[in-house]
Amino acid sequence: MKKTPSSAPINRTAPWKYVILIITLMIMSLSALPSLYGEHAALHINHRNVDSINTVIDATEVAKQLHSADIQTLSVSQIDSNIVVVLADVTQQAAAKTVVEGALGSDSTVALAMDPAAPQWLTSMGFMPIKLGLDLRGGVQFLLDVDMEPVYKAHRQMIIDEVGQEVRGSRGRQVDQQVQITFRDSEGLQKAEAFVKDRFADWQMSKNGNTLVLNQHSDELEALRSSTVQQNLQIMRSRIEHLGITEASVQRQGQNRIRIELPGVQDPAAAKHVIGATASLSFHGLVDTRSAVSQTIADDNGVPVSIDRRAILGGEHIIDARASLDEMGMAEVNLSLDSVGGRKMSQFSRANIGKPMATVYNEYIQGQDGASFQESKVISVATIQAQLGSRFRITGTGNLAEAQELALLLSAGSLTAPVTIVEERTIGPSLGAENVKNGFAALALGLAFTLSFIALWYRRLGWVANTALCFNLVMLLGLVALIPGAVLTMPGIAGLVLTVGMAVDTNVLIFERVKDKMKQGYSFAQSINTGFDSAFSSILDANLTTMIVAIALYSIGNGPIQGFALTLGLGLLTSMFTGIYLSRAIINLVWGRDKRRMVKI
Repeated sequence: MKKTPSSAPINRTAPWKYVILIITLMIMSLSALPSLYGEHAALHINHRNVDSINTVIDATEVAKQLHSADIQTLSVSQIDSNIVVVLADVTQQAAAKTVVEGALGSDSTVALAMDPAAPQWLTSMGFMPIKLGLDLRGGVQFLLDVDMEPVYKAHRQMIIDEVGQEVRGSRGRQVDQQVQITFRDSEGLQKAEAFVKDRFADWQMSKNGNTLVLNQHSDELEALRSSTVQQNLQIMRSRIEHLGITEASVQRQGQNRIRIELPGVQDPAAAKHVIGATASLSFHGLVDTRSAVSQTIADDNGVPVSIDRRAILGGEHIIDARASLDEMGMAEVNLSLDSVGGRKMSQFSRANIGKPMATVYNEYIQGQDGASFQESKVISVATIQAQLGSRFRITGTGNLAEAQELALLLSAGSLTAPVTIVEERTIGPSLGAENVKNGFAALALGLAFTLSFIALWYRRLGWVANTALCFNLVMLLGLVALIPGAVLTMPGIAGLVLTVGMAVDTNVLIFERVKDKMKQGYSFAQSINTGFDSAFSSILDANLTTMIVAIALYSIGNGPIQGFALTLGLGLLTSMFTGIYLSRAIINLVWGRDKRRMVKI
């Protein structure tokens, strides 16, 4: 064996790579910095009617009302039509919201929020603190079950009504999951077959004498289930916005369930009441009780009213609802419809001037057996005096408080299927703060032991690994803060602790290769060059297999599992970046002047 000089320089890093490293570390450090300052509990106040803003909203009056209620504030500022109240104590947030809502007009919206405590120069650059999850901030979590049976039943009833309108004299009924429609003769049966094939192609048909048996395809049932749950998701998000809650998480879980997390909510009873409510309105014409599409529903006095089962329009067309008092001091709800609903109401009212129209209040109630059933009542029957448009009002809604509650549910959307709260979990703000303290204490302890071990075991290379490890943690926190929608949870902190250990693995693999090369007679510079190159493939393979697991966990998991998978996956990326490239750049900068380039071959 002999030694020959190598013409290629080793342990050299191009200047442009140092520039990229420095810029990357600066950006990640700035992104992580606001998280050190934390957040303050706040109220965001805005007004719907800008024309009357000066008479309704005033920052000085808000501060005065809060001070009289002995609620401490850090600042009360007004920007255009918005007021931001920063509170000194997070436990007073719910009380402050009640005080402000009582002092301001009904047109004002008061939202619970958390504002960054970082300096303005930092937030003006777009850097914000890491969003904390329910287990770290406190709040309430609901798990809702969407009951699909009423939706399936409504679709089965719809096809019975449609066929009944097309073929007179038919009698339909629902038997389990089937629709059975009996006809007087074979001619009616043939006509119904052609009608169903044309209008309801997603239904399977079979015959039993003069009875047509219909079953909906399983693919269509699954599509209906997915569509219904998705619509309920959107409606839940709208309801939460009307509740004035920011940074809420609404996600689908499994086939029929919805998980809602409301960080910072201190009044779970109010949130539970609105989220779980299934109230809606529908408008019907009155028909004779002998009609095939008639349905009898009692009004508030128990008097039966015969209405058309087919609604003129339902609550899905209501885009805004406001409660108020009429000239006689009676509660009423003023409704605004979308373009489709306005057109339907206009067409119906124009053709039925002088005829009565019933407003029906529908609500799903859960029975003792756990099944949901619909309870309806007629809240008003009014004669159509003139053609109605997209704006009109309804009465018979009870007192003003009941009208306001109904208006909230209608403006936030009526659920397409009833939901049941099957699980409720509440975490207080003090417990959330304790989780943050304990989680980061565990992270600090693990980091301290790791830094001490690396420094003692690898000596002069140890401080390089420790520097890279510290920057790895900073970069990881910066990435979590930068990614939209990323939320740090308690399992996420566990992922941070795990990332510290995995980041050390990268340096351990490299430094052990360096030690092996030095034992073989290589110079320090040669050992560094060969050690980094030979360890790269092993590091890549190990991190790639773990990344696949992290991606799988994030894809099929939910909530806390996703929080863990997120920090684990991002930690793999940052550990490779700092362990390989940053460590190599530091070592090259310090020991890159070694002129011994003899390579053993």
